[in-house]
Amino acid sequence: MIKETKTELFADYFQFYIQDENADGDLSDSWTQEAVDRLLALAPGTIGVGTVRNMHVPVTVKIFDSEPEMIADNEHIAQINECSLETDTGRLVLAGCTDYFPDALRIEVTPGTHRARIYYGNLDKISEDGLDGEDFYEIHLWRTNKNEALLIVKDRNRATP
Repeated sequence: MIKETKTELFADYFQFYIQDENADGDLSDSWTQEAVDRLLALAPGTIGVGTVRNMHVPVTVKIFDSEPEMIADNEHIAQINECSLETDTGRLVLAGCTDYFPDALRIEVTPGTHRARIYYGNLDKISEDGLDGEDFYEIHLWRTNKNEALLIVKDRNRATP
């Protein structure tokens, strides 16, 4: 691992973004029912990560030199998605969708194509009122030379064998 960033983001509208600094970041047409179900919406240069709470949530971003091993934690990890992210600037913005963009956290990466693996943990550990929880979101990023399609590695809506 090259770098790790830990923060808490306000997941207003049950989402937060990681995007290229110059990307439009408009996911309004991307949040289809299918995207909501998989907790992931995509637009050029932008990943919208869905959350199970409309509150502050813990988010970790880890940058790797190459594809890391998969976290094998079937007890806590409910959903795993993979997608590609293009960055022209090498500056990724990590923010809640209502955060003030100029003040949002920046993460430096090598410009180009990256693969993102998003882990969604403890999604079932939410209070009845939805205000408190033990849910967490972890994004692993690594440089790649190809833009690959969305892959749902683990689907929280399907039983695992």
